[in-house]
Amino acid sequence: MSITPDTKDWTWVLERPCTECGFDPAVQGLADLPRLVRDTATTWLQVLARPDVAARPAPDVWSPLEYGCHVRDVHALFGQRLHLMLEQDEPTFANWDQDATAVERDYAAQDPDVVAAELVEAAGAVAGTYATVTDATRGRRGVRSNGDVFTVETLGSYHLHDVVHHLRDVGVVPPW
Repeated sequence: MSITPDTKDWTWVLERPCTECGFDPAVQGLADLPRLVRDTATTWLQVLARPDVAARPAPDVWSPLEYGCHVRDVHALFGQRLHLMLEQDEPTFANWDQDATAVERDYAAQDPDVVAAELVEAAGAVAGTYATVTDATRGRRGVRSNGDVFTVETLGSYHLHDVVHHLRDVGVVPPW
């Protein structure tokens, strides 16, 4: 059975806590992102080491491995978008179909050890870029293909929510 695509608009998590995972955008700031992105990657290493990492909890729900692949790709995508925002004036981001990517890259068949290494690498790279953001660049803007406007700061919060939310999806409650 295939996964039902997530078509929700999650941008509301920039304004209020997520009732599903507990993420609160007011609790952390831009300066916290490098540490929190790296901390979540460490937690994902533990998830990807589970003996049943490739087992789906239900036919229409991603396995922890598939979620790990998605999070790896989220880190890479947000890294690209962050670089664009820091280098260009109001770039427009290409649409990303996460569900098509999961099928095209065959998330379910990937090696969890490789995914773990790639996830940590991608998280470290984007965390390093967040660490370079200054007061002068935190408000730089980018536009998603649907017209949603992000600043560097709100992009970081949106990014972190995605990663934290998916930890909850695989049964982990982050301590932060």
